[in-house]
Amino acid sequence: MVNSDEPTTWEALIVDDNTDNLNIAAQLLSFQGTEVHTAQGGEAALRVLETVTPTFILLDLSMPGLDGWQTLEKIRADPKTASTPVIALTGHTMDEELSRIKEVGFNGHITKPYLMANFLKCIKDVLSKMEAPIE
Repeated sequence: MVNSDEPTTWEALIVDDNTDNLNIAAQLLSFQGTEVHTAQGGEAALRVLETVTPTFILLDLSMPGLDGWQTLEKIRADPKTASTPVIALTGHTMDEELSRIKEVGFNGHITKPYLMANFLKCIKDVLSKMEAPIE
């Protein structure tokens, strides 16, 4: 059972075309005991999702080919993954982009470069909202 406060209960899919960013995020989560899957790009992420059902997805927005915005659209269109929490990974913090992140259905965002405390807090916040009963 997934516990929003316990990373050892999580299974993550991290999607980023930048190997360094991908490895840093994977190491941060692996160090916490999270089972981690990685994909370099949107197309690769969709292939991983054919066999893996992650607790959440960390999805870079700016990637060649299928970018994060397009990948999210495909994730939400698939009944198997439609309700999976997806957190945007972005190097941009402009209000316009942050508003768009919310509007299109991301569950949260993490700004690069990663700071471990903020990184984990964002994930925990998103997962706790998903666990909360609807009133």
